[in-house]
Amino acid sequence: MHDTGTVSPSAPAPGSPALALPQGPDSARTGHLPSAEREGGGRHARRFGLPVATALVMGNIIGGGIFLLPASVAPYGTISLVAFGVLTAGAIALALVFGRLAQRDPRTGGPYVYVREAFGDFAGFLAAWSYWITSWVSNAALAVTAVGYLDVLLPLHGSPWLMMTAALVVQWLPALANLAGTRYVGAVQLVSTVLKFVPLLLVAIGGLFFFDPDNLGPFQATEGGALGAVSASAAILLFSYLGVESAAVSAGEVRNPRRNVGRATVLGTLGAALVYLLGTLAVFGTVPHDKLLTSSAPFTDAVNAMFGGTWGGAAVACAALVSIVGALNGWTLLSAQTAYAAARDGLFPARFAVKRRGVSTFGVTVTVVLASLLTVYNYMAGTARVFEILVLVTTFTATVPYLLATAAQLYFLVSGQRDRVRPARLARDAVLAVAAFGFSMWLLAGSGYAAVYQGVLFLFAGVLVYAWMSARKARA
Repeated sequence: MHDTGTVSPSAPAPGSPALALPQGPDSARTGHLPSAEREGGGRHARRFGLPVATALVMGNIIGGGIFLLPASVAPYGTISLVAFGVLTAGAIALALVFGRLAQRDPRTGGPYVYVREAFGDFAGFLAAWSYWITSWVSNAALAVTAVGYLDVLLPLHGSPWLMMTAALVVQWLPALANLAGTRYVGAVQLVSTVLKFVPLLLVAIGGLFFFDPDNLGPFQATEGGALGAVSASAAILLFSYLGVESAAVSAGEVRNPRRNVGRATVLGTLGAALVYLLGTLAVFGTVPHDKLLTSSAPFTDAVNAMFGGTWGGAAVACAALVSIVGALNGWTLLSAQTAYAAARDGLFPARFAVKRRGVSTFGVTVTVVLASLLTVYNYMAGTARVFEILVLVTTFTATVPYLLATAAQLYFLVSGQRDRVRPARLARDAVLAVAAFGFSMWLLAGSGYAAVYQGVLFLFAGVLVYAWMSARKARA
């Protein structure tokens, strides 16, 4: 995901046309990056190929939430599978748009890069700030979730100190892999994705042999129209696809990014969708509907129903821990990448733009420290209220960069900058961009009134940071 020191992330891929960017004094807009972009190579830095880039997308999309999803949507009936299909179509449209944008501008930063180029520094900063906040707050939430699964394997006896220590260890292990260099980030991501994909597919495919239609329950289990049921279940499922932008954010560290970022984004999204759909269907068909409604561990119930015994809890807990560690590994990198890209342009402190072993070590350190402080506060305060509010905020802030990036693509298409898109694909790209924009709006609406309200306050708190950094940039 990061620069090896031999090839600039902004350099055109071999055999591809030169990147057409407006000329000017701003190095980020000319495609000539400052020296910090080219630093940090060595034997511990390695550019990612298609398999690792795909694993990054899949690993970041699939966290720990999948193990509760079947029970979460069970109250709506099997019509929730329709919502899965609709959401998958929207996520793929968004993935294709990110692929197009990365093909045009394959630099590290993803949505931030596209938004800043289209709408200027302030919009770019909001995209970077929003994404950065999302990543480290989400890391704290993932670590706390991991403790719940760890308690199945190593009983923590409800001790706040043991639970807090476990949550911190779960956060710092992926962070250490990031600090060791992109070579290790890629290895951890690939291994963790395989390890979590195999057991999930085992349940999904194995469940077909134990599938009992009588377990499915009603197609629509709620009163009202089908559209209302689809929308209600979709509101729960909406954020299952957050992370489709992962390869685009680290485009500068992907080999041949013009070709591989788009492919990795689509393949990773399709792979995650396959796991979601088959896994949910398998649980629906193996666990009786009335039991699923009250289940706190649906995959465990499915494994126990399929193979007998009570060992399913330990097996699912192991798979969940691997899944969460992989997600933490990827999100830690993306947090550092976004801050790095903004710092490269003078919108974040300059230390974020210094790389060692292909990684912005300062960005990784700040990410894990902030997430750790939030985790400590969560356990020491004795209440999860503030923690829950922050996690709720991320459901809004995570989708702001999506909305702005799809708007940037529409801007490039409508403004007539045909050198940035292939004329033959203009109509198709326009349809995809409109669909992705609509999907992003749906994500925002699905986050709820409280998340939007609090998220806007959280988002615009960054205006002070922007004012300070802009003033420093102007003086320089």
